[in-house]
Amino acid sequence: MAVEAPPDGSEEEFKRETWTNKLDFLLACIGFSVGLGNVWRFPYLCYKNGGGAFLLPYFICVAIGGIPLFFLEVTAGQFMGKGGLKTWNLVPLFQGIGITTCIIMFLVNCYYNVILCWAFYYMFNSFQAELPWSYCGHEWNTIWCNDDFKSNVTVNDTAAKYNLTIYENSTYKFSDPVTEFWEYKTLAISDGIDDVGVIKWDLALCLLFAWIVVYACICKGIKSSGKVMYVTATSPYIFMLILLIRNSLLDGAYEGVLFYLTPDMERLGDIQVWVDAGTQIFFSYSISLGSLTALGSYNKFNHNSYRDAILFSIANSGTSFFAGFIVFTILGYMSVTQGIPIKDVAESGPGLAFIAYPKAVAQMPISPLWSILFFLMLILLGLDSQFVGVEGVVTAIVDQYPSYLRVGYRKELFILCICISNFFIGLSMVTNGGMYVFQLFDYYASSRVVLLVAFFELIAIGWFYGVNRFYDNIEMMLGRRIMPYMKICWVALSPLFCIIVFILSTINYSELTYERPSTIYKYPNWAVGVGWAMACSSIVFIPIAAIYKFVKYGFTLQVIFVFSIVFKWTRCHSIGKIFTEDCDNVINIFCHFRD
Repeated sequence: MAVEAPPDGSEEEFKRETWTNKLDFLLACIGFSVGLGNVWRFPYLCYKNGGGAFLLPYFICVAIGGIPLFFLEVTAGQFMGKGGLKTWNLVPLFQGIGITTCIIMFLVNCYYNVILCWAFYYMFNSFQAELPWSYCGHEWNTIWCNDDFKSNVTVNDTAAKYNLTIYENSTYKFSDPVTEFWEYKTLAISDGIDDVGVIKWDLALCLLFAWIVVYACICKGIKSSGKVMYVTATSPYIFMLILLIRNSLLDGAYEGVLFYLTPDMERLGDIQVWVDAGTQIFFSYSISLGSLTALGSYNKFNHNSYRDAILFSIANSGTSFFAGFIVFTILGYMSVTQGIPIKDVAESGPGLAFIAYPKAVAQMPISPLWSILFFLMLILLGLDSQFVGVEGVVTAIVDQYPSYLRVGYRKELFILCICISNFFIGLSMVTNGGMYVFQLFDYYASSRVVLLVAFFELIAIGWFYGVNRFYDNIEMMLGRRIMPYMKICWVALSPLFCIIVFILSTINYSELTYERPSTIYKYPNWAVGVGWAMACSSIVFIPIAAIYKFVKYGFTLQVIFVFSIVFKWTRCHSIGKIFTEDCDNVINIFCHFRD
């Protein structure tokens, strides 16, 4: 592990690590961004929005939004050599972006590890001769559980068996053992968020185990997590390939792939298709969460992040596309075995990972083996996303207070405190009403907000700091001038992309509901209010930080000038060569304003 001396030579910022080699950074970015959303969200959106036709708007959004924003965040962190607020010393007027991204990432960390908790729970339950969700008859199953989808069992048969009275105006519906295992055994779900119930201690122990694994991976910072990435970022592809080969041999696999890829060009005229493509970029590329700037800050100053941005986009989008074949080969198989259309078995999100896929695996020969491989793949996909997310929060705060937190074992203890706080917040999501809390976090904490954050990042760099000046910074790092395409995106195309997708997604906004297999739950008004408060709790710091600067120093052209173009002056003078004139002109003013 290399250690980089601080640019200004100050003793309080010593021992800040850098990546040992160039591959560490790329694997960290791939591991962080290539996660569960690539497996359970992209394939569903592709099928929902016209199959192969969806790839056109998707790759357009990659070109004008994904790659430019990824490169901007990574380069800003690399140039400043700091994460969080310190990154945005580049444009002091927009330092609130650092606070906003740190809060968003903290909230995401709280609920993301709950998914790993569920995956661990399912994997542990797969170490049996027969999967517990493959048949009825358990204590958690209801009388309406039916494990034979092609049987001719009727409601009257079940009523006669259990001596029940059937009422004409009532609706009776069979459920399968996979759904009942998820709802009644794993979640023990209540009727709503008003009924939180008690903590499910089996899930709580899985959540604790998940956080212990995360802490073990990141307790030594990138010295430990950088090495773990070689396993967690690469091994999922081995499991994905194994599962794809197995799935391809199943009946109905070919029909599933055709359903996935057959283009419906008429859907391109639907605005929602373009909104889904744009929002998927933010989900899969992990933009506006602060962790990319943190990862970039550990690069050596002359690292070629421009090359990595291209390689990252190929790996990320390629993984999403590849995952679609894994998902739809199994959905095609389910369609054949259950005798229902593929569109009726296609699901997204937790429904795909914990209902649809386990249902298919339960019908395979040697089902425990394939179940273990599938959930191990999910764990590895999600694990590196989780610990890089925690690293992003830790880096932001440690870089803000290096003299306190980079001494002795204080950083390790601070990471432990972060993990413990996330764990206790996550306990609310492993109660009987925990799924409703989880959906609330997932829907409001980082959905539309990241679009606004990305817009402000682009305005800050492209218009206030100056895109030409930032290009000079990049030339300073890379030793050459890159093509002007990024400049065009940062100034015009990417801001338009962010604000248009934000407006369209706002127009199409609908209040949160949770679709259970048996019913659709509508959240009460107070819960929706909590969700919006959660969303505003992060984004509000961007205007607050700007207003604070003006209140403290006055609203004058001189102050605006200083807060708009001055990057950290010590970094400038330690590197020298470029921007000497800018530094000399404003250094005396900036020394007065610098916090």
